[in-house]
Amino acid sequence: MSAPDPRAPLDPALESFIDKWRGRWPEWPVAEIFVPPAQRALALAWATLLQELTDAAWGGRDARPGEAKLGWWQEELTGWAAGRRRHPLGQALQRQPATWARLAQALDTLPATREPARDAEQAIAALQAFAAAAAEAEQALFGGTGCAPAITLSLLHLHLAHHPDGAVPEALRAAHGENAPQAWAKALRRRFGARGTPRPRGVWAALAHARLAQADPAQPLSPWRTVWAAWRGARG
Repeated sequence: MSAPDPRAPLDPALESFIDKWRGRWPEWPVAEIFVPPAQRALALAWATLLQELTDAAWGGRDARPGEAKLGWWQEELTGWAAGRRRHPLGQALQRQPATWARLAQALDTLPATREPARDAEQAIAALQAFAAAAAEAEQALFGGTGCAPAITLSLLHLHLAHHPDGAVPEALRAAHGENAPQAWAKALRRRFGARGTPRPRGVWAALAHARLAQADPAQPLSPWRTVWAAWRGARG
């Protein structure tokens, strides 16, 4: 199955979802030069899907709306595997030969990652099933192998940057108090490298790794830091 044409105009409904992802990653127009042009449109749609799923799991004060949304996404992804689609992201993704049914099943594990884990090991382990399913789909989309650790890094960064209340393990809060988010970011940078395959994931992981070095991991990188990080990630 061919990837979406990166030069083709996007459907307005699809564009609105992708713009939500672009809003968090304004450095992407610089970073994407390290991604093959034929993969760029597909990469945007895939990154947006992962953001939609994790925002459902981690966003809002009340977990119940997000759990309902994850249930809807389970039905949607199962439908993609059977050749059906409703969500605008399906325009770019549904016909791709990814393991959509397995990704749907792995959504069952995301609600448990909403609240702070006991320690770093538990926080990482709780995401392993979803990261493995996402890695299988991602490898089908872009090729390559072994990207689950890089996906885990990206997910943990996203949690800390945009849903910090549930991101930092309790052990770090007890040990570091108000400095616990910075301690968690430093621990993640030590544990996970910036490299990953395939090429889009290597770049995303490198950007996440670089943002974790900042006081606020939600803030975009400067243009020069973006180039340096993306280049290093692409080399991986």
